[in-house]
Amino acid sequence: MAKKPGKKYAAALKQVETREYPLDQAVPLLQKIKFAKFDETVEVHMRLGVDPKHADQMVRGTVLMPNGLGKSKKVLVITSGDKLREAQEAGADYVAFGAFYPTQTKVPKAAADPDILRWWSELMVIPCVAIGGITVENARPLVDAGADFLAVSGGIWGHPDGAAAAVRAFNALFA
Repeated sequence: MAKKPGKKYAAALKQVETREYPLDQAVPLLQKIKFAKFDETVEVHMRLGVDPKHADQMVRGTVLMPNGLGKSKKVLVITSGDKLREAQEAGADYVAFGAFYPTQTKVPKAAADPDILRWWSELMVIPCVAIGGITVENARPLVDAGADFLAVSGGIWGHPDGAAAAVRAFNALFA
């Protein structure tokens, strides 16, 4: 037998219509109807107008809102060419370059050269992230060239000694 929803849940449900809400209406409504004594999770769905079949239009990951709503978030821009300066001027917090090495998930149009990391770190103040096929074995040239961060999901989960060993090895590269 299905459990009957609680009184607080039922009261909150009465205040919500079954329709799509714009962000400027959804956030105040969420703040109004919350009733749990802990930080609740909010799931946001957006139509971004991108085609994820194309590597340059892929949405890569999620944004975790630290301590709920109200804290600042960071913006990472993955781009190239003239769009790099545009991203910096628009207020991007990080810029990513890659793919530096072949990956199992996508085929890059062209391999990035570590010299772009050196150029970026000498001329710009925005931290740069190296992405694409990075493992513990091939990461050193990217760190030496000026990468502030490495995007290494495959290098972590595919490490022969396990994820914890990979994280320790990657951290040692920046030490």
